[in-house]
Amino acid sequence: MSKTILTKEEPQMFGHPKGLFYLFFAELWERFSFYGMRALLTLYMVEEIFKAIVERDAATAVVYASYGSLVYASTVIGGQISDKILGMRSSIFLGGVLMALGHFVLAIENNIAFFLALSFIIVGNGFFKPNISTFVGSLYEDGDVRKDSGFTIFYMGINIGGWVAPFLCGWLAMKYGWHYGFGLAGIGMLTGLIFFWSGIKKNVFGDKGLPPSVEAYEKKILGIPQKTFIPIVSFLSAPVIAYLLSSWQDNYVSFIFKFIGFAVLAYIVFIVVKLESNDARKKLLMAVLITFFMTLFWGFHELSGSVITLFASRNVDLGGIMSASQTNGLNSMFIVILAIPMSLLWAFLAKRNLNPRTPYKFGFGLLLAGLSFYILSMSSGSADENGMVPFAYLFIMYFIISIGELFMSPVGLSKITDLSPKHVVAFMMGVWFLSSSYAFQIVGFISEQLAVESTDSNVGGFETLTIYTDGFLLIAKYALGAGLIVIVTSPLMKKLMGNVH
Repeated sequence: MSKTILTKEEPQMFGHPKGLFYLFFAELWERFSFYGMRALLTLYMVEEIFKAIVERDAATAVVYASYGSLVYASTVIGGQISDKILGMRSSIFLGGVLMALGHFVLAIENNIAFFLALSFIIVGNGFFKPNISTFVGSLYEDGDVRKDSGFTIFYMGINIGGWVAPFLCGWLAMKYGWHYGFGLAGIGMLTGLIFFWSGIKKNVFGDKGLPPSVEAYEKKILGIPQKTFIPIVSFLSAPVIAYLLSSWQDNYVSFIFKFIGFAVLAYIVFIVVKLESNDARKKLLMAVLITFFMTLFWGFHELSGSVITLFASRNVDLGGIMSASQTNGLNSMFIVILAIPMSLLWAFLAKRNLNPRTPYKFGFGLLLAGLSFYILSMSSGSADENGMVPFAYLFIMYFIISIGELFMSPVGLSKITDLSPKHVVAFMMGVWFLSSSYAFQIVGFISEQLAVESTDSNVGGFETLTIYTDGFLLIAKYALGAGLIVIVTSPLMKKLMGNVH
């Protein structure tokens, strides 16, 4: 029998630990800063950083992909440092400070400052992102039935930040200049830090999130305590990452991820061989397949911040409704609107034993992604004499792919923990986070293929429309094909998953 576990010392608000709401607003404002900056990033690189070179779209694609890959890969390292040394509180605060610094450095009109700013955000995200989600879970005891609804509240904050930020930062950038938009993103990050700090001061977190051991926290390296040594190394690592990002012609980051990918796959094969249980092997294989399909979906989905933003800028008649950067907020808007109806739908189907198993949900998610890009590819048939297509196509595309996201994203992470052998769960969680890094490598590859070579600030028309819509059609075919493969092979995957739904 499930039960709600409370302690007298635990401050409550609306039936949940009070600390949840401080973390809610901290994450809301952190995501505000992250998505506000991301909405401007591709357009800023094309129109400012690389505006003088013919290959500006290709250069932007490489830097955007490298940035996205490193942002998500850094969470694996940051999570490990938190677990072993800093604890969640110090990690979140360090990450927030580094990210705020990065956003404010972005407000400096200088190319060197630009790459350095991205690097601070990458390092900061590594400390902030994995720990604040874990912190939410730590507020609840095992068996507390409020935990799922607590995470639902928390993730709503993520999407509210992702919805509002592109509209506000995009408006500021359009009306007053790029750096005002970036500056607002920095203010958002500082606001999130203030909420988190006030929660610590009011002791709403109790004894949660402290360093795992005082010995590790105070242990000295080169005569410096680790609690100080780690922030110093984190700060000093930014110029190295900035160099990797700025060397877009050599694309060192892509090479690094190819090597990491080979090493990870080799280790997974080693684990599979060493497993004694055939059932465990099957489940681990299913966990790998789920991760692969999720990587593929995110690879298509994350084009929203690159190619689709350029398409919106060059070939979509936005009719004064919003700017190209502001269209980045549509996905989060639909997630906020649709999340509760979709969760109610799954509950309704579950009561009637009709709730689809995970493979079917993943298959339908990929089919919806393919359908969304197919709709974008059809837009060329409605283009005016200037090669501009109606905004409705982009609006419908985001609506459909958002439903696809709700089919896949909420269930994927929990299934990784259910399917992975206990002694490699942490490793497979790291692989899951890394999958988002590889999704950005897909984004970079596709974006390079759809790059337009021009230094014309008003580039557009039927030439670019043809490049984009032909590319969208090809993406649609791959996504639809992948979705059909998943659905056709779902009975086999059901056997691999065993009793995991």
